[in-house]
Amino acid sequence: MSTGSEGGGATAVRPPPFGTGQRIRTRAIWAVSLFTAAMPPAVVGFGISTATDDQVNVAMPLALLFWVLGFLFALWAAVPTLRHWDGLPAQTRWLGALPLLSVSLFLSVALFLPLLR
Repeated sequence: MSTGSEGGGATAVRPPPFGTGQRIRTRAIWAVSLFTAAMPPAVVGFGISTATDDQVNVAMPLALLFWVLGFLFALWAAVPTLRHWDGLPAQTRWLGALPLLSVSLFLSVALFLPLLR
């Protein structure tokens, strides 16, 4: 008798494919690095746009490029993390999920901040 579908709904947790945890960690680290790399150009670009009348600068598109690349890496880490959630160690679960959670938190704050004014 199998314990899969008949035994009270308990199913065995399969381990993720070999190397999945390392790939998730690598992608999450790249996501955080790219989000961090987006901060200095964003600060410089914001300073240029508010301090001068010249609205054309290279810093803001560079910051946006780093942020979008970080978002893609965060998605790339979150999808296998969510797919293999039960088979991964707790540290790898949160490392794979936190970059995308921080992006969603940042976007939520950015959307609600104008409503509070």
